[in-house]
Formats: sequence, structure tokens, C-alpha cells
Amino acid sequence: MSSLVDAADFATLDAGRNSSPNPHWRSMIYFAMEPCNHIIWDWNGTLLNDVQACADAINVLLARRDLPPITLAQYLEVFDFPVRNYYLRLGFDFSKDRWEDVAIEYHEAYARLSKDAPLREGAQAALATLKKRGIGVSVLSACEIGLLKSMMKERDILDCFEHIYGLSDLYAHSKLELGHELLKSTGLSRANTIIVGDTAHDHEVARGMGIPCILMLGGHQSATKLSPLGCPLVSSFTDVLDLIR
Repeated sequence: MSSLVDAADFATLDAGRNSSPNPHWRSMIYFAMEPCNHIIWDWNGTLLNDVQACADAINVLLARRDLPPITLAQYLEVFDFPVRNYYLRLGFDFSKDRWEDVAIEYHEAYARLSKDAPLREGAQAALATLKKRGIGVSVLSACEIGLLKSMMKERDILDCFEHIYGLSDLYAHSKLELGHELLKSTGLSRANTIIVGDTAHDHEVARGMGIPCILMLGGHQSATKLSPLGCPLVSSFTDVLDLIR
């Protein structure tokens, strides 16, 4: 397996990071030197093509409050974690609306609008290829666990995954704590595990867990937002499979 970053580039990337609080920084840069035997997938926007459904759902809530709608391109630039702050940037006023009520309202709209959201092209084929290679797969999502499993079951991929971790509520806060729980309970090796996601939060979670990250374009954030993060950006599941050969 070849490295994703050659030796000449590593010195630049590593400069000034020797004091980083993350002891796994070096393995995160040179992660392709270690054989990958497990992938932790994000769900929304990574395996599931629900970006338009999410943009449509937030526009439902904006319209009810006489706030201006956003285009899909604007959504890709403004969406972020924690999700509560994303709502504030769109003009929501939580002195008038309880955050908890808004979260429930959004998920009611999302559940309706995402009903027919398909898996991203190539997702099922990639999972089949990983199974043939003997590479395990799990899901780590900021989606509420009941909804997550229901959506996975409806798309006939629930049984593809060894471990499925989702949040216990609808508020889509950080999934870092959940990621640590996944590692602790499963005993997965950081050196041989990779996270594949589609947002800066997935990168943040991967760094916090001390494991490498690959980000897929075409999800919930634009290339403009993801490019500065410095991790591999890919456009397809084929690209992911090529990186972990």
C-alpha cells in the first residue's frame, strides 16, 4: 500500500504540529501505510444522498417563519455543526422558538422529504467489495438512532454493518463522544481504522478519535469548506476503495 502523502509533503504538513495534543497526528497523515481493516462510515450525505431533502426541509421551516429560503448552493456553504448554530445563522430566534421544538419540527419535515432519498451511487457495490476484501464496516452518525436504523433497513443495508452508532436525541450535536464509545466497546485499532464522511465535523471527530479521515465531495458541505482541512477529498466510492488498497 502506498502513502497518500509523500515524504517531501509530510515535513510541510507536520511543521509546527510536534506539540499537537493529538498523539496520532503522524499516523493520520501517513495512514495509508497501515492496512485498513475497518471503515467507520457517516450516514447522511456520505452513504445516503439526502442533501436536497435537508435543504428542502429547512426551507419548510424558514417559510413558516417568513425567513428567506436558501438555495442548495447556499445550504452547502452554511450547513455546519453544531446544528443549532447553523439555525441561528439562518435567522432562527430561539427566544421565540424553543430549540427542542424546532429540532422536532425539522425532523418531521425531513422524514417526509427524505422518504425517497436514495443511497449515493456506488454505495452498495462498495460495501460488497469491502466485504469481499474482509474489511469491516460500521456507521457513526449524528442521526437519531431509531431513525437511522429505520432508514438503513428501508434501503436494505442494515445487515451490512457490524456496529451502528447514532445519537439518542434529535439535536444533532457532536458525535465525538459517541465515536469514543464505539472505539472502546468494539476494540477497533486506531491504526487500522478509517472514518469516511462528508463534513468538517467528520474530520473533527476523526482527529478527536485519533484516526484518519477521508471526506467525500457531493455531501452536505462544499469543496470550498472541506479543502482547507488537508485530508483526502474524493468524489466516489471507487476513490475510497482505491485509497485503502
